[in-house]
Amino acid sequence: MTRLLIADDHPLYRTALAEAVRTLLPDARIDEAADMADVHRALETAPDTDLVLLDLHMPGSHGLVGLASLRASHPAVAVAVVSAHEEPQTIRRALDCGAAGYLTKRADMAELKAGLRAVLDCESWVPPDLRDAVARAAQPEPGAEADDIAAKLASLSPQQFRVLERVAEGRLNKQIADELGIQERTVKAHMSAIFEKLGVRNRTQAGVLLSTLTLTDPAQSVEGE
Repeated sequence: MTRLLIADDHPLYRTALAEAVRTLLPDARIDEAADMADVHRALETAPDTDLVLLDLHMPGSHGLVGLASLRASHPAVAVAVVSAHEEPQTIRRALDCGAAGYLTKRADMAELKAGLRAVLDCESWVPPDLRDAVARAAQPEPGAEADDIAAKLASLSPQQFRVLERVAEGRLNKQIADELGIQERTVKAHMSAIFEKLGVRNRTQAGVLLSTLTLTDPAQSVEGE
């Protein structure tokens, strides 16, 4: 039985995605999550999940950071992004960070089903009208290519990624140790490994590297206009 996790903080959109999944796979097991903490808990409970449909701006996701976190913590689980972002560069970066496919929130039922079918068949998916633009999408500035950043982040262990997330949020070693239930010297050991794997010299550089994966929520941009 195919098992999917729909990760989105909007209940109505989760319902729409679940409907698309059920028309394609009537017997599929569908779990839901409204924030990244719930996503990680769901995958720890059900590591046999085949596919996560991930909104980039659900609470705790911080754009592509949530995607990178899932790929680091659960590399055996495929993740397809479902987002209001339609910029070719954003889609290119998501694919470079390990997304199995990219669905836009304006997609109709036929396109949702086509994308789901492709991803479940282990094929990459990008909306047909955006494929040429995504293929032409330029890489970011030299030295900060998305695929290079993704590869570096993928080299971190799940615990190292959890430490890095907290470093980027400005936590001190003692705070990180308390939150993760480990000793402070263990945090320091993780930090040394993180610096080496990411090719950075200090906490600030490590946090900046992770911050390159953050994105502005299109919904917030519209509200601010």
